Amino acid sequence: MPSFERDSNRIVIAGASSLLGAELKSLLEESRFAGWDFRLVDEEIAAGTLTEAGGEPAVIQPVEEGSFEKARFVFFTGSPQFTRANLPAAHQANATIVDLSGWMAEYPPKHPAAAEWFVGLDMLRGVETPQDTAIYAIPSAAATTVSALALALAPVDLKRLVVTCFQSVSEAGRAGIEELESQSSQLLSFQNVGKPVFDAQVAFSLLDRFGSGSSHSLLKARRRIRSEVKACVAAKVNRPAVQVVHAPVFYGTMFAAWSEIDRGANSQSILEACKNAGFFITEEDQSPSNITAAGESVIQMAVPEPDPAQAGTWWYWGAVDNIRFPAWNAVKLAEKLA
Repeated sequence: MPSFERDSNRIVIAGASSLLGAELKSLLEESRFAGWDFRLVDEEIAAGTLTEAGGEPAVIQPVEEGSFEKARFVFFTGSPQFTRANLPAAHQANATIVDLSGWMAEYPPKHPAAAEWFVGLDMLRGVETPQDTAIYAIPSAAATTVSALALALAPVDLKRLVVTCFQSVSEAGRAGIEELESQSSQLLSFQNVGKPVFDAQVAFSLLDRFGSGSSHSLLKARRRIRSEVKACVAAKVNRPAVQVVHAPVFYGTMFAAWSEIDRGANSQSILEACKNAGFFITEEDQSPSNITAAGESVIQMAVPEPDPAQAGTWWYWGAVDNIRFPAWNAVKLAEKLA
């Protein structure tokens, strides 16, 4: 582990103005880290934003020389590009770095002591994360879900797993939420819709890509998830096939999955495998959704259903809070390390 100052109680949230940064700060303040020294930094465009930390007014600062000085933990919650630009300074400060931005997926690290992590991953893989890890990456909610499901089904002889993830507009931050809201209102009023964020009509439509002028890309989202899943499952199981589709909802990640496993596996063995991997199985008359998952720190899943067309094949449906869940994993990692 990095040789940070053991008596330091400073936490830096880099990307503090993002939805993920705000959720992480809230969870940290409710954890054993309440009362620690929080330093909130972000890109120049967000600098000066008034917020609060520890119940006191706080202003988000730009990253400057000394921003990461004496930090025990540095959490990156902004864009991968922002992380890439500031990671060297955080590393030089000898802080434990926890990245939630997807930097490792977009810019594969040259640092040998970097690893993906989420609650239960070591148990599922049967391998402990090395103690000299300097940079931890928290996978997206979608990647964690796919990885956990693949590893959960390994004991029942998983042969193939195909997952479609339904991505909400909150992955594009507050601007994405505002665009879906305004487009919904405009369409219901029979007005032409504005498309400054996605360059596409995201309201009332499912899409496999945004417009060419969009700064957000479902292709990049697929690449990130696939890269994170590859790092998480390693050679433990066959790598799952992943598709990402836009869903016209504000928050949450939903998923539909299909697996081919040992024909001798039954519903009870599959249920137990999923429960042991941390999935919360809902009642048979309840369906997980982005609404039921909101504010929860677990992956919700309906009871798996066999496909009558082919023995040994099963369907899965579930949902997870795409903002809270990775932030919760980051806090659990910090508590483990502290």
